[in-house]
Amino acid sequence: MKGTAHIINGDQQLTLTENQSTYIPQGQIHRLANPGNTPLEIIEVQSGSYLGEDDIVRIEDSYGRN
Repeated sequence: MKGTAHIINGDQQLTLTENQSTYIPQGQIHRLANPGNTPLEIIEVQSGSYLGEDDIVRIEDSYGRN
């Protein structure tokens, strides 16, 4: 990861920087934001027997994605 990430993971709010991570359980409502001016680069790792993205439910989306 490069930059700073502000993460809402259920009721928990985190600010993470390089070499830090968090686990988001299946079904957990979460949000990611870049609070800084440096571009944010992250690596998302999915686990489990199904790795598709057609099960994503967007609660709120500032970017007009479905």
